[in-house]
Amino acid sequence: MSTPDTQQLAADYVLGTLSAPRRREVQQRLPHDAELREAVAFWEARLQPLTELVAPAEPSAAVWQRIEASLPPARQPSQAPPRPSAWRRWWDSVALWRGLALAGVAAATFFAVAPQVGLRQPEARFMVVLVAPNQTAPGWVVQTSADRRLRLVPLTATDVPEQRSLQFWTKADGWTAPLSLGLVQPGKPLEVSLDQLPPLQPNQLFEITLEPYNGSPTGRPTGPILYIGRSVQML
Repeated sequence: MSTPDTQQLAADYVLGTLSAPRRREVQQRLPHDAELREAVAFWEARLQPLTELVAPAEPSAAVWQRIEASLPPARQPSQAPPRPSAWRRWWDSVALWRGLALAGVAAATFFAVAPQVGLRQPEARFMVVLVAPNQTAPGWVVQTSADRRLRLVPLTATDVPEQRSLQFWTKADGWTAPLSLGLVQPGKPLEVSLDQLPPLQPNQLFEITLEPYNGSPTGRPTGPILYIGRSVQML
């Protein structure tokens, strides 16, 4: 199991939120760092399915015109090929486009959730993708924003047996016990004021468990974990 720092670095790499120098550093480490490769593969498997939440869109004619205008003029066969500039070599690199594609995962995730929770991208600070244990398909997404609200948004239906409830929990490194964030109605979003919580941390654990009808009688999770994930700092 990789360390929390490695998990955070891998998540930021897959989301495309690293600076260019930091991203190059990760790419240089990947061939010989098995722990980092495992963490990157984990986050790619977890986040890439989120792109399916957004329907494909055909670029407008204006976008195509800007793309064509940015391309270099066609070279005549008699002309010697010019030496590519450093900028052009960077622009044409596979690593660049791979990074942009993975960064699109984060954008796809956000824009799938934003219409439901009324967020704008610059306000998001943390994101959590909750998945069922041993699965990769997302079930819920957690977002925080500048209005100091934490929002849990369902992405799929969850069947709850009679006389049972879904309960939302969180626990950061160093806490002695998890904290209940309340009962969750299947298929409905939940909001919690961040002013009622300790400061959120990267790699903070969030989970949804199946509990008795009125919630856990002990103040701690007692039922099976239905969805689980860890926070990723976005901005």
